Amino acid sequence: MASSSKNGQPIAAVLLARAHDTDEANRIFTEKIQQRPLFLTPSSPPPSDARAARRRAQEKKKQQRKKALKPKPLSATQRRKLGLYDVPREGQKYALFEPLHRLWLGYVREVLGAEVYTGGEGAAAKLASADFHGAGVAVVRSGCVSRVGIEGIVVKDSKFAFEIVTRKNRLKLVPKEGTVFRFEVPVPVPTGSTPGGGAPAERQEEQASNSMVFEIHGEQFQFRSADRASRKFRSHFSKKL
Repeated sequence: MASSSKNGQPIAAVLLARAHDTDEANRIFTEKIQQRPLFLTPSSPPPSDARAARRRAQEKKKQQRKKALKPKPLSATQRRKLGLYDVPREGQKYALFEPLHRLWLGYVREVLGAEVYTGGEGAAAKLASADFHGAGVAVVRSGCVSRVGIEGIVVKDSKFAFEIVTRKNRLKLVPKEGTVFRFEVPVPVPTGSTPGGGAPAERQEEQASNSMVFEIHGEQFQFRSADRASRKFRSHFSKKL
């Protein structure tokens, strides 16, 4: 709404009439004032760095879009309810996990290195931080007699228990506490020491292989496999050994 003077004329027209003649004042008022839109701006002063403010606004919009597109991660309770960590009954077959067991054998040989032939404290320290998903284990001692003799492939290495699929296609949950597990790692004979014959070197290596037997005390492995990988273990006396 335009302001007006006492005689009813707009103040802008009165001011222009003082500075210009009548025709020029009417032209300027009509073209540049009366027909020109008036844009209102906020009363607060603009930011000192308008470019940075626009950039922050654009980044905020991008983050809001990402949040709208990216689903919210499931909580641990929701994952347990959905059974994401459970092995389905149709998947509890020993044959399905044999390839995983072969991969684990190559992995543990690489972890142990030359100590796979000698064993000792160095091998024990490396095994303490190893991952046992896919390991072939057997229960040799346990506080519960019915668990002794369970043998199969570890399909889940949790903090307090091993989940083992047996050769009879059954899933067994074996607590680590009070249990001693045994597993064997085939040790290939070094190249050049295989018995003579015309068989290929790989065939000779498979035929002339020994096994290194290890026993682990479950109480010493009551950590998640991801936590063991970054944890440093020190040898200490155990009353139960």
